[in-house]
Amino acid sequence: MRSESQPLVSVVIPVYNCAEYIAECIESLLAQTYQNWHCVIVNNCSTDNSGDIARQYAAKHPQIRVQDNQQFLRAVPNFNVALRQISPTSKYCKILFSDDWIFPECLERMVAVAEEHPSVGIVGAYGLQGRQVMWAGLPYPSRLISGREICRKLFVEDLYVFGTGTSLLFRADLVRGREPFYNESNLHADSETCIALLRSCDFGFVHQVLTFTRVRPGSLFTFTTDINTLIAGRLHDLVTFGRDFLTTEEYQFCLERRLSEYYEFLARNLGRRRDKKFWDYHSQKLMESGADFDRMRLLKAFLVKTTSAVLNPKSTVEKLWKGKGTPRDPTFLPGFQENTRAR
Repeated sequence: MRSESQPLVSVVIPVYNCAEYIAECIESLLAQTYQNWHCVIVNNCSTDNSGDIARQYAAKHPQIRVQDNQQFLRAVPNFNVALRQISPTSKYCKILFSDDWIFPECLERMVAVAEEHPSVGIVGAYGLQGRQVMWAGLPYPSRLISGREICRKLFVEDLYVFGTGTSLLFRADLVRGREPFYNESNLHADSETCIALLRSCDFGFVHQVLTFTRVRPGSLFTFTTDINTLIAGRLHDLVTFGRDFLTTEEYQFCLERRLSEYYEFLARNLGRRRDKKFWDYHSQKLMESGADFDRMRLLKAFLVKTTSAVLNPKSTVEKLWKGKGTPRDPTFLPGFQENTRAR
């Protein structure tokens, strides 16, 4: 297919202090087999030479434009600013994080699925995250999955195939029609947005590794993994959207399972040196979900873990050695009593 007959894809690259990686990111875009794209790089007040590198590429390639923010924005608000820059004539939109990159056939393969199935609003694919192939689980060759089915699989089977922002292609009219595109109060706004959109469109999938997500110290990914913001995000998604896709019985079952997993996770962290910020975050997220922070449920989960530790001492010692933590009285955790008060 010649570039003039290809639908336009708007690619947005939000950038903050990624001088070490941004050239590789941009080069991966320039290497695409799909030619009809336009790229806006949004420089979020970088203090390194990320902006200079981006402008050097823009000077050489008319398809690339650089926009500099006047003031620094947090990550998700900056993503929204970037998405507002897409071309009014683009049919598809691709976000590409500046420390990630995409394989040469990424745009071509994703656009092909979307063009083949007009009901598709979002296209995903396998991705390489560090050294691991991620976001598998759909049977081959399922290229078209109804929005209802993929969201039911998320809630009932815990099948997550949305990946990260870099992993997805969106229909541009859906991006323009949602303001803001990402919920700026949610670190996992990408999954929230996908679920919201899939109430009225279908999901396409390419059974090929098309994107690379970098895992590096100091990144947002590293922070969210350490504090496990994902467990809060999944609960938020279920409470917000679960009733749109599940029966009442299914919803109650999934909610109880999700809460049990949440309290098991918190119980494990009673034996680690977690600070007040950790407990504030998770107690707040539980309250936002409408479940409140149940101190008795946490203590019961902790007792179950303790009993298991007594009955399986070898396994417990191995876990403690790996985590370098020791069980402690939960009432002595920093901020524990303050965090469990009714608010």
